[in-house]
Amino acid sequence: MAKVPKLIKAAINFNKSLPEQVLSQGQALLKGLIGNSNFTAMPVDLNIFKTDLDNYAAAIAEAKDGGKKAITLRDKQGEMVIRTIKLLATYVELNCKDDMNIFLSSGFQPRSTVRTAPQPLDQPTILTIDQKSTPGQLLASVKPVRKAKHYELRYGAVGAGGAAPAAWSTLTVPNAKTAVPINGLTPGTTYAIQVRAYGQLGFTEYSDSATRMVI
Repeated sequence: MAKVPKLIKAAINFNKSLPEQVLSQGQALLKGLIGNSNFTAMPVDLNIFKTDLDNYAAAIAEAKDGGKKAITLRDKQGEMVIRTIKLLATYVELNCKDDMNIFLSSGFQPRSTVRTAPQPLDQPTILTIDQKSTPGQLLASVKPVRKAKHYELRYGAVGAGGAAPAAWSTLTVPNAKTAVPINGLTPGTTYAIQVRAYGQLGFTEYSDSATRMVI
């Protein structure tokens, strides 16, 4: 059975785009699509799209003084332009015959199909260890790291002369949003606490120890 060609997708992501960038993309599309024999059944009137782009350019210029009303008008006009760009993207994707040259003639750029390889996580650390009113309990706050699936915290009693714990106990921590309670500790004993994060490539190393005596 013949292999179905992969649909070329347009690179459109306006989450962090500046108004000037949206305007520039719209103008590039207008230039690429007007008179383009590859795309003859447009889902929108390009003359109206040109008027919308001209109005958007004027609104961007008016909003440079920082006026609230002008900024609101600019953003409203931008939303209209973005809706049209998305509509045109779908049309071009479906009608470019999976031919990259035809696709590029529209003024769109293709979305990258290169997958970024998983990267090692940053090293998490213990931010603070607090002592609350509950006897035998410490609260450990963990510095979060991006893309961690969960964390593993271990703790143990510090040996004589500050020696590393002879034995460790571990806790699985779903996230680092709240402090982790460590219960059942012996008052008057100093504990070392370490943390590591789990991600797509496995666990990081354990962090350096943070210590605190239980009251």
